[in-house]
Amino acid sequence: MLSNMRNPFHLVDMSPWPFLLSISVVCLAVGFVDWISGNSLVLFLSAMVLFLMGLFQWLRDVVRESNQGWHTSYVAGSIRLGMILFIISEIFFFFSFFFAFFSCSLVPGIEVGGVWPPVGIVSLNPFSLPLLNTAVLLGSGVSVTWCHHAMFCGNRMDATFGLIISILLGCYFTFLQVCEYMECSFTIADSVYGSLFYVMTGFHGVHVILGSVMLLVGLFRLVNHEFSSERYLGLEVSIWYWHFVDVVWICLYLCVYWWGGSI
Repeated sequence: MLSNMRNPFHLVDMSPWPFLLSISVVCLAVGFVDWISGNSLVLFLSAMVLFLMGLFQWLRDVVRESNQGWHTSYVAGSIRLGMILFIISEIFFFFSFFFAFFSCSLVPGIEVGGVWPPVGIVSLNPFSLPLLNTAVLLGSGVSVTWCHHAMFCGNRMDATFGLIISILLGCYFTFLQVCEYMECSFTIADSVYGSLFYVMTGFHGVHVILGSVMLLVGLFRLVNHEFSSERYLGLEVSIWYWHFVDVVWICLYLCVYWWGGSI
């Protein structure tokens, strides 16, 4: 009798996108290190194109599953729980880098001159471009919250405007981050400070790009009337992820740019 009962869950089809995305992330990391070390930008840009292509294709399949009615209340609850667990894993991911940063900065070794920032490192002014980046990302957090509230109230027009503003600010943040890297007087090979700085900000930049793509997919679905005030799961988890990106950047700005660059 149990075999005849309807299962609220479904088995997804075989997909090449997770494998393609994992390969592109590895190439993206290698290309990023190659670029900031003063070499060619070709590998980084090629990996970025591959990453965005795989991500869009994967999200396309998820959207198709939703439109076909596979995202029942049970599946939606599991997706929300999965996103919460994913964000928790990302918190511990960044926590490892912050732990390494404080371990090196609070008790600097003799190999870096016994001071922090290390001898020969000229850190960025936290009240110049990094402060602008912070204002831009916090502004995107406000606009995406406006979008979330408008979506909850059924105001599609305000939700669309808020989402467009958030995406534009996210893209502007990425552009400013590239400009910041071009202004840096140190590279990833310049002591532990350069390594930690570029790894922490670089991984955060990848998360901003990922969040921007998720919000962009949500915008397309919102414009195509695929969301309602009762069902907007894809947009909801994207907004959760964007708030996580905002909080990580605040910690990066306070710890790495402001405190870590002046002690």
